[in-house]
Amino acid sequence: MSEQKDLRIRSKVISEGANRVPNRSMLRAVGFTDEDFKKPMIGIASTWSEVTPCNVHIDKLALKAKAGASANGGAPMIFNTIMVADGIAMGHEGMNYSLPSREVIADSIETVVGAERMDGVVAVGGCDKTTPACIMAMGRINLPSVYVYGGTIAPGKLNGEDIDIVSSFEAVGQYQEGLIDDAQLHKVECSACPGAGACGGMYTANTMASAVEALGMSIPGSSSTPAVNDYKEEECRQAGELVIELLKKDIYPRDIMTKKAFENAITVVMALGGSTNAFLHLIAMAHSAGVDLDFEDFEAVRKKVPHIADLKPSGKYVMQDLYEVGGVPAVMKELLAAGLLHGDCLTVTGKTMAENLAEAPGLKEGQKVIYPIDQPLKKTGPLVVLKGNLAPEGAVAKMSGQKISRFEGVAKVFDSEADATTAIEAGEIVEGDVLVIRNVGPKGGPGMPEMLSITAMIVGRGLNGKVALMTDGRFSGGSHGFVIGHIAPEAAVGGPIGLLQNGDTVTIDSETQEINMHVDDIELEKRKAAWTAPEPRYKTGVLAKYAKLVSSSAKGAVTDGDL
Repeated sequence: MSEQKDLRIRSKVISEGANRVPNRSMLRAVGFTDEDFKKPMIGIASTWSEVTPCNVHIDKLALKAKAGASANGGAPMIFNTIMVADGIAMGHEGMNYSLPSREVIADSIETVVGAERMDGVVAVGGCDKTTPACIMAMGRINLPSVYVYGGTIAPGKLNGEDIDIVSSFEAVGQYQEGLIDDAQLHKVECSACPGAGACGGMYTANTMASAVEALGMSIPGSSSTPAVNDYKEEECRQAGELVIELLKKDIYPRDIMTKKAFENAITVVMALGGSTNAFLHLIAMAHSAGVDLDFEDFEAVRKKVPHIADLKPSGKYVMQDLYEVGGVPAVMKELLAAGLLHGDCLTVTGKTMAENLAEAPGLKEGQKVIYPIDQPLKKTGPLVVLKGNLAPEGAVAKMSGQKISRFEGVAKVFDSEADATTAIEAGEIVEGDVLVIRNVGPKGGPGMPEMLSITAMIVGRGLNGKVALMTDGRFSGGSHGFVIGHIAPEAAVGGPIGLLQNGDTVTIDSETQEINMHVDDIELEKRKAAWTAPEPRYKTGVLAKYAKLVSSSAKGAVTDGDL
């Protein structure tokens, strides 16, 4: 039996099984030849879509990955998944579908690869949910796999300054406050997104791409190569070649996605000042790979890893700027030298992380994007876990760029983002308020919508740092300000946030890592006795199914957990 035939562990069921003739007839119709039936079948999972610039170019990248797999002895086939555009879904009911789309994407890749008995997978992602979803599918099916990130968008330009999609959301707040007029708002709209690629700051897409590179599941450098850079196509070709090498070497995702590899991913997220969504996605990815990961693991890493990247939303630069000074590999090289990464972790190259980084260039001399590790922006990571009587399971705050660490104020409570938006527009939210948006968690939303529109309005109205926002929903990677999300248990399942009332005093302290309401135990028991679960917002369809299956945000909001 030849080496090539040995690689067809799963696909030979299709090419040589009892149903051999009709199986092969159907594959001949899509282009297979006699020789192809002797090769491993490789699935190229493309998240191409025209609904967002993040993924509009991925059809061409998938073709390059296919060509690479074919050139190295594979029989590749492209298939597509759905995806949604978070930036377009933001601020209305469409955002309820965003986090559930992660499960749909992961389920669809698992389904196609399982049904077609493929031997390996290359996946190409872009917008926020596609990256974690692809990795979740790879962890579940545990076949040789490589991920490629579609790349970041170039910054827009307006009046000689870089702008991006968050600039558009904040411009709406400025417009409502009368700080800019129609013409200025239109200029921002037309300038923010110049072409293909995912949102440019250290928002969720770039955060998760960086995390996956640190995890060892993507081509070194893939997370920071811009979408419009010619080398992005070369990365995809290499990924197609690499998946065949992984087959030959019997290297599987669960060999790569170990506990130490996830600690590497968290380290890079903390150093770069990434999105709070990293908590949800990394925990879900770890679940798919059979790795136990929780908030305490994030805290253990955070306490020893400094924040060194001056990247948006709280900083000055965007991902393309980071690419130009050495990219994520150069940052990881610094972290490894400081003893903050596990260099012995295996990667999709077949080499260890340390071996990959030994070949990577360092940061460019004189660059200003990344601070020295011994002179950081913040001595510890900026993504902080809070606990208290408002969040017994935990909540997440992003403290990068914050001058204050403690906030005490009076709660103004809303049961929907729409009601909170109306209150902000009416000028009802003022300095010193703790704006609370609840019943928008994984089950309550359902779908745990992001609050970028709300945070952008607060910033646009000059209330950044003067108002705190807390929710059992979540925040876009583009959100900044004194914001606390992922409060668990959520209101819809009887969590304490559901007992909060207008006028209650709330204290949020990132130094002591506490989040509490000043309501005595007797009063809380009265409120608990009077509490009733809200009616499900959806009785049928994907969101109804999601609400029934989804776990707590503290457990990654997965739908394939303990049922």
